[in-house]
Amino acid sequence: MAIMTLDLFKPATLAGMTLRNRLIRSATHESLADGSGAPCAALEKLYTALAEGGTGAIITGYAGVQQDGKSSLMNMLMINDDSLIPAYRKLTDAVHGHGTPIILQIAHCGRQTRSVVTGMPTVAPSPLKDFIFNEERPHELSVGEIETIIGSFVAATGRARKAGFDGVQLQMAHGYLLAEFLSGYTNRRSDRWGGSIANKFRIVSEILRRIRTEEGDYPVLVKINGFDHRRRGMRPLEAIEIARMLEASGCSAIEVSSGTVEEGLSIMRGPLFPAEALLASHFRFMSLPSPIKKALAPLLRLAMPSPKPWRGYNLDATKAIRQAVSIPVIAVGGIHTLENITGVLESDTADFVSMSRPFVIEPNIVRKLQEGRQTASRCIECNYCAIMIEEYPLRCWFGKLPAKKC
Repeated sequence: MAIMTLDLFKPATLAGMTLRNRLIRSATHESLADGSGAPCAALEKLYTALAEGGTGAIITGYAGVQQDGKSSLMNMLMINDDSLIPAYRKLTDAVHGHGTPIILQIAHCGRQTRSVVTGMPTVAPSPLKDFIFNEERPHELSVGEIETIIGSFVAATGRARKAGFDGVQLQMAHGYLLAEFLSGYTNRRSDRWGGSIANKFRIVSEILRRIRTEEGDYPVLVKINGFDHRRRGMRPLEAIEIARMLEASGCSAIEVSSGTVEEGLSIMRGPLFPAEALLASHFRFMSLPSPIKKALAPLLRLAMPSPKPWRGYNLDATKAIRQAVSIPVIAVGGIHTLENITGVLESDTADFVSMSRPFVIEPNIVRKLQEGRQTASRCIECNYCAIMIEEYPLRCWFGKLPAKKC
C-alpha cells in the first residue's frame, strides 16, 4: 500500500526504532573528532541541532573500525578502541534527550586513504591504485588480514551498542573497503573472497553472521551502491542480488546510493563541477600557484562533468531493490523538495528518505517542511561542503571560497 503524504510526518518504525517521521539525516563526514577519533563538543552541538530540527533519525559520519582504514580527510571519527565509548555515550545521551534515534556508521576506507595519514600501508582486496587518493599501490589483503577486519567491524558494533547508539550502519558504498570487495572493478581476487557474487559478498556475510551471534537483534543497517560507472563495477541486477543476500544474512534496512569517489561528482551531483573548491583543498592541488589553479579550473570542469540527472538519481535502483526485499529501504541522492520526498514515498520507491546536503545548510529543514515554512531545501548543490571537508570542518559554503582559512 502506498504511503500517503500525511504519513511523512507521522511516527514510523525502522528496524525496531521509533522515528518521529520518515526523514533521515544521511551519513555525512563532519571533521569534528579529536586526535583519538572521539567526537568533539562541536559534533554534539551539531547533532543536537539536527535532533531539535525535527529529523526522524541521525546517521553519523563514518567512524573507522581500525587504524589502516582511517580516512585521509581531517578529524575522522574512530570506534576502534573501548576508551572511546564514554565520549560517544555523552553524544548519544544528548541526542536521545530530544527523542531522536542515532545510528553510528562504521567503515574501513580501504584504498580510499593515504598511508601518510594512517601511518600504515594502504590496503585493498586487490592491489589497484585509486586515482584520487593513492600515492602508492595498496597492499592486497591476506586472508588473515580479512579475518582481522571482520573482527574489527564486529567489535565496533559492540562498542556502538555500549555507547548507546540505536544501531550501526555498515558503509558498503562509494568505493570504501566493503564496496571494494563487492565490485568486480576493485576485487580481482581468485580465492574464496572474489570471483562470484557469493564470494565477493563473503566478507559482509561473515560480519553480519558474527554480529548476530554476539549482538542478537541489534539493528544493523547498510549503505550500498545500486550502481556505479566503473568498468566491471556494480550494476543494478547485481545490487538486487546483493540486497537479497543482505536480507537473508540478517540486515535490518538498506540505504541505496551510487558511485565511487574516483568517479568525481557522481555521489553528490550538481549543475557545475566545484573546480575552485577542489583546487583549494585537495592535497594534489592546494599548493599550486594561483595562476595555475585559475588555468586548471575550466579544464577540470571539462574533464569531470557532473553526470545527469542531478535530482533523484538513485531512485530507479532503489525501487528495484525495494521490490526485491521485505526489509525497509531508504532512498538518498538529490531528493531536496517536499514534492520529491512525498513522490518517493507515495510511489512505493522507498520506505524512508534520507538527505545529506539539505541538513548541512539547514539542520532544521525537517521542521521547516513540516510547518509549511518551506517546500524545498535552500541548498544550491554547489558541493563545496563535500570538497572543502578536506581542510575545514563541515559547513555550507554556498559556492564561495573563504577569504582566508578559518
